[in-house]
This record gives sequence, C-alpha cells and structure tokens, in this order.
Amino acid sequence: MDKERVRSFFPVLSTKVEGSPFIYFDTAATAQKPQCVIDAISNFYATEYATVHRAIYPHAEKASSMYENVRDETQRFIGAEHREEIIFTKGTTESLNLVAATFGEQQVKEGDEVLITQLEHHSNIVPWQELCKKKNAKLVIVPVNSDGVISVETFASKLSIRTKIVSICHVANSIGTINPIKAMIELAHSKGAYVVIDGAQAASHIPLDMKSLNADFYCFSAHKLYGPTGLGVLYGKKDHLDSMPIYQSGGDMVDKVTFAKTTFQKSPLKFEAGTPLIAQVMGFGAALKFIEEIELKNIATHENALYTYALKKMKAIEAIEIHGKAEDSGPIIAFTIEGMHPLDVGTLLGLKGIAIRTGHLCAQPTLASFGKESFCRISFGMYNTFDEIDVFIKSLEEILQILPTRSQI
Repeated sequence: MDKERVRSFFPVLSTKVEGSPFIYFDTAATAQKPQCVIDAISNFYATEYATVHRAIYPHAEKASSMYENVRDETQRFIGAEHREEIIFTKGTTESLNLVAATFGEQQVKEGDEVLITQLEHHSNIVPWQELCKKKNAKLVIVPVNSDGVISVETFASKLSIRTKIVSICHVANSIGTINPIKAMIELAHSKGAYVVIDGAQAASHIPLDMKSLNADFYCFSAHKLYGPTGLGVLYGKKDHLDSMPIYQSGGDMVDKVTFAKTTFQKSPLKFEAGTPLIAQVMGFGAALKFIEEIELKNIATHENALYTYALKKMKAIEAIEIHGKAEDSGPIIAFTIEGMHPLDVGTLLGLKGIAIRTGHLCAQPTLASFGKESFCRISFGMYNTFDEIDVFIKSLEEILQILPTRSQI
C-alpha cells in the first residue's frame, strides 16, 4: 500500500490546527472521507440527481440503477447470498433498533432471555433493554475479564434454553477487543438462539463473509467505512426478513394501498420507507470501490502495524495505563494518564492538532468494568502513519511535563 498516495486522497489531512499538521486518531468514531466519495455525492447532486424507484424519465432510471448497483456491491463486499438481504438504514444504531423492534418483537416472549456482553456500545444495549422491559424478559450480560476479553467458555455458560436472541459486537468500540464471534454464533445456534452482530468497528478492518459466518443479522455503518454519514447496512437472512413485520410505513415500501387494506413490498424495499438516502448510497458505492482498489487486507495489515507500534511506545510511558489487553484487537487503544482527566488530555492534544476521542465512548458499562467513567482513545485508519504516532508520543511526554509531582500535590 502506497501510504503517501493513500493520504493524498483525503483533503482534510492537508489542513492545519493552530499551525500544526492535523493528525486524526479518531477513525473508530468516524472515518475521514476520500475525495472520490466527496465527488460522488457532489456530482450526483449537481448532474445526476433524481429520486429512485418512482419514475421512468432518464435521470430517475439512472439514479435507480446506480442505487441498486450499490446494493449489489454491498452484497459482494460482505459475502451475502442474496441481494435482497441488504437493507439500507440510517446507521448501525437504526439497524439494531430495526431488528429489536421487528424480529425481537416476534421471537421474545415473557420469561425468555436476550444475551449481550459487557463490551457493547449503548446502541446494542438500550434497544434490547427496552424490548425485555416490554416483554417481561431477562437481559443477560456476559462479563469481561480484567483484560477486557470474553472467553468462549464464559459466553457458553450464560446461554440457556431460554436464550432467544444473542446480540454481540464483532469488535468492541471502546477497547478494540475482537470477539471470537464464529464460535459464539455456533454455540448460540446450538441452543436454538438467533444471533445479531454489531459490526460497526469490524467492517472496515476485517474481511466479511456472511455465508461462512452464519450470523442471522449483521449491522454496520457507511461512515466508518470512509463513506458518508447517515447511512447504514442491515444484513439479514432472507427467510428472517421475509417473515418480519414492517418497521416503518410510507412510500416505496408499499405494494397496494386502499382504505380497506395495504400490502407491502418484499425485502429489501419493505424496510426502506420513504425517499431513501440516495446521495449517501452513491457516496457509499464510491467508498466501497475505493476500499476494493486499496484492498482490505492491505488496510488491515497497515492498521495492525500502527497499533503494535503505538502500543509499544505507550507502554514505555509509566504514567499511562492501557485499558484492554486482548491479543486479538482492532486498531483501537484506550488509555488513561495518572493524575489527568481524559478531557484535559484530549483538550491539550487538540491544541497540538491531534484529534483523539475522550469520554465514556458510548460504552459506560465497559468502562465501569475497569472502574472508570472516562477514557482517552486513539484509533487508526488507512491514512495514519508511524510519524504521526511519534508526534503523538512526543506530545504526550510534553503534557506529562506539566503535571505536578506527587510531592507537589
């Protein structure tokens, strides 16, 4: 992978903050956009714009064709068996809510159990909490160990004949742990449970094959895949989607409407009510082609090398505590600095042009397992460099110099 060439595709990386080069270490929150994605959206609005699935004039027919081509590209990208298994949503959060409100509503009854882990993002906790509250079901939590890892044995011990749905993250957004989801899916299915995977942090880093993985549902967001915000993907097995009730109602998802009765389209349009996110889909198509050109395996190799290099450098600084020590990790490092609030660390780094994430990372139960309410987090994308990590480490050392010594406290 030609790193300088890759960086040249991202215009934001040429900007400066207070005279310092902009260093972006927050890709786990959202990835920066290459020029081809920006151009795809701009060009669509400027020269190709029309609604989809509704008209036969040339612009509308072309827009519809382009829109559906991106569905096909997404199918290939994740190795789904059928194009009808690809639903466009507003993001991972809506995808998870859609499954909970439809499939979950069908499957979960009073006394049943929904199993999640202590590593989940809030969007993979709250929908299931609400469903269990409504159904008088039990939300079962699989705990993490001190390294931020969930063992297959611990996971298996929490499954029961009452487990109806298992919803787990592929990669933890807070500390980077990669779960052994293949084994977890097999165990859950052996108990008769259905499996939902939050793949928001995985899709940009790990090659996916839905046929091999065999999850019932898999969710991810375009904006973490170098695409636009406001767009997500829900993969669902065709049989499940066909049997699920509608999530929202309105235009495009209907077949025939009378005051006496309404019939609905089949999946995927059944779950895409209203005028869809057309421009976002066009941008996402450009992002998928961009990733395909660079190759996901090259991106992952580069990000893993950055992660290993940064982790070694950070461990050498005594005041830094690393949270999460999984051997199998995404390019995410969560840490705290003794004597400093993460917000202060983030503010001081920001003044040096270095963007990191601070706070509860939308994963308060995960942080609580480490006895913390707030973390600092750095995360890498295809555009980051070892030189940027060196600048980051030097900046951390400079920040540490302003801390009072214990004798001064």
